[in-house]
Amino acid sequence: MSLLITDIGELTTHEEGGGRRRDAALVIDGDRIAWIGAASAAPAADERLSVGGRAVLPGWVDSHTHLVFAGDRAAEFEARMAGAPYAAGGIATTVAATRNATDAELAGTLGRLRHEALRAGTTTLETKTGYGLDVATEVRSARIAAEGGVDVVSFLGAHLVPDGLDAREYLDLVTGPMLQAVRPYVQFIDVFCESGAFDVEQSREVLQAGRAAGLGLRVHGNQLGHSGGVALAVELGAASVDHCNALTRDDIAALAASETVATVLPACDLSTRVPLAPARELWDAGAVVAIATNANPGTSYTTSMAFCVATAVLQMRLSIEEAVWAATRGGAHALGLAASEDRVGMLAVGGRADLQVLDAPSVAHLAYRPGVPLTAAVWRAGTRVAERPAPL
Repeated sequence: MSLLITDIGELTTHEEGGGRRRDAALVIDGDRIAWIGAASAAPAADERLSVGGRAVLPGWVDSHTHLVFAGDRAAEFEARMAGAPYAAGGIATTVAATRNATDAELAGTLGRLRHEALRAGTTTLETKTGYGLDVATEVRSARIAAEGGVDVVSFLGAHLVPDGLDAREYLDLVTGPMLQAVRPYVQFIDVFCESGAFDVEQSREVLQAGRAAGLGLRVHGNQLGHSGGVALAVELGAASVDHCNALTRDDIAALAASETVATVLPACDLSTRVPLAPARELWDAGAVVAIATNANPGTSYTTSMAFCVATAVLQMRLSIEEAVWAATRGGAHALGLAASEDRVGMLAVGGRADLQVLDAPSVAHLAYRPGVPLTAAVWRAGTRVAERPAPL
């Protein structure tokens, strides 16, 4: 069954030289994009849908979330807004709640947040373990994520050293039995390389163990200070280093000269009141930049990629085109999916039909009308999966 979507006011594809097209149309056939071009030249299809001058763009690619958890940290958030500093140790609160939760409770939270993200245009989603910090809970977190429709699962056993263990004892667990147990469910290994979590040498040990097990590498780095996480990510050829708040000129130059994606997390920066990541400087230097939500219960309890895009434009000084690219194609690069036949994060003939329609004539409205839920309809792999209560 083919579907012609026509009368598109503005079409963003991210095809080379594509820019933003006016008065465009596209054809979905099965789970693929079959044709893109001017509305006046559109071919016949089994069904036709006019979007009445609305903007169409790729679905969001959220490359950094923590959606397998239990509990609530609103009190911690309130204290932080009142002036209490952010410290990595707050993770322990969620660890305790997650260990005590049932599988059904964890799967229910994941499903609710995944649907919330999908309804708002996110068609590709990564999530992490990291709120178990023991073998049993890390394994069930990884399994629940893998079975819960998440596209990419990252193993973040090295999130924090749990109470009752010293760092050496816990590293042996993470790089040994825990890694072996979660391996069937995950594609990446991640580490929180930060003061209060793991230093550079400990992080290197974790990443090298993951690489030996056949996993891709991710790093949480340089959020609270010059932790060395960025340099380590570049050294080891990690797919991405995420946060990137505290960067030196050398860090920016190293990222620009590498294939490691610099993932910025604007909602987290606002919630923790740390200086915003230097997205403008990274982009200008030639680094590959991604935008993600960092959705988690402690420091960024949002699944809204549109909010992150608006923040990147309004406060990080990216252009709207740059921010949309970073939240779609940039995320695909961060997940190692940019070169796949699905053409994740873009709209291209032969690629997977992951797209959203905005109730606005242009992507500029994502920042022009911040906070307004503009995603009107979503297709994932060619199937219409979400729409606003007043459908097109």
